[in-house]
Amino acid sequence: MKNTRTTRALQGAATLAAAGLLLTACGSSGGSASTGQAQGTSFTGRGPITYVAGKDTTGTVQTIINRWNKLHPKEKVTFIQLPTDADSQRQQMIQNAETKSDAYTVLATDVVWTSEFAAHQWIEPLPASRFPLQKMLKPVVETGKYRGKLYAVPASSNGGMLFYRSDLLKKAGITGPPATWAEMTADCAKVRKLPEAKGMSCYAGQFQKYEGLTVNFSEAVNSAGGQVTDANGKPDVDTPQARKGLDFLVNSFKDGTIPKEAITYQEEDGRQAFQSGKLIFLNNWPYVYSLAQKSKIAGKFAVAPLPGLNGPGTSSLGGSNLALSSFAKNKATALDFMEFFSSEESARYFLKNASLAPPYADLYDNATLDKQYPYLPVLKQSITRAVPRPRVVQYGDVTSAVQQEAYAALTGKKSSAQALKDLQAELRKLTAQ
Repeated sequence: MKNTRTTRALQGAATLAAAGLLLTACGSSGGSASTGQAQGTSFTGRGPITYVAGKDTTGTVQTIINRWNKLHPKEKVTFIQLPTDADSQRQQMIQNAETKSDAYTVLATDVVWTSEFAAHQWIEPLPASRFPLQKMLKPVVETGKYRGKLYAVPASSNGGMLFYRSDLLKKAGITGPPATWAEMTADCAKVRKLPEAKGMSCYAGQFQKYEGLTVNFSEAVNSAGGQVTDANGKPDVDTPQARKGLDFLVNSFKDGTIPKEAITYQEEDGRQAFQSGKLIFLNNWPYVYSLAQKSKIAGKFAVAPLPGLNGPGTSSLGGSNLALSSFAKNKATALDFMEFFSSEESARYFLKNASLAPPYADLYDNATLDKQYPYLPVLKQSITRAVPRPRVVQYGDVTSAVQQEAYAALTGKKSSAQALKDLQAELRKLTAQ
């Protein structure tokens, strides 16, 4: 989610995520699910369907659905909006699947849910030939795969960026954004001496105990040279590098770099604090850009890569994929709608009106678009360098463990060293299952 950050899953999504788009999962057809997945799903049935996603804070999703409904009056889509946080979205989607309800058709799922949803046969394997995957960024496409099959098609991607008050940095004599945590702290000290910065806090991300915390914790660890799990999903978080990353967050809460109230922040809390002039720096998903341009800080902010320990940091990979519930009706209509919603035309619309990261590579290399949306080069860098959160079948339990231990460290209930030691032990148990 920086679908999910709106979910830091709008995390993404975000996150996020914040536009009510998360990441994709797919379902198997009814009846003999395992046989259907092995032999290929038959997408039959036409008629009304539902699209299920997090709350649309940008007001753009219904516009796309309205376009579809106008063209397909006998196959209308009803938009079911779930809560903004990714954890609640995942829970409700799982509850629907466990009861084998056909109330949910097309799901907007967090990128890290694909393995879990596919392994439990809650979502269908998709015909890859129906989607222009070759035009999309490879890391984004990979988020929709499980055991070599496509189970989710990208609708948007997501990468965390550093939003900063460019006007105040310039006034303080700072020539560019910080590349390291130390530079950011030093820049804050200079900016806060300005009369215009009176009462402002330095930095915030998403630190409430939800998916956004998993995102921010993972980014801190990766940005210090560590990792939560290796490429095979093996836990590797009890290391000096991971401790440096967690220590950055812990010490920032202690010394006031991160305001105390940020322990309750989700994506929208941070966005609103930044737009209202309470923050100099903000770690969030790109959806913030278009909304901030409509606020009182319009023209007074810019974006940069996330800072890290010794240089530019590493974002967690977010985004919004589309998946098809195994228990849905009218799957032929659903597949057509997924093509429509994930098309390059729709991606352009979401880029223009919601600052959602498009999955299509050529949209980042378009000079006209780069001029219109100056954050695109930074966003592409963020996505291509991003590190996925653990891609494991027991993701729900894994992210809960991460949140539990990271939150204990941030609130002073455990030292960073103890929290990471305990997290390593818990992740070993969970990934061994």
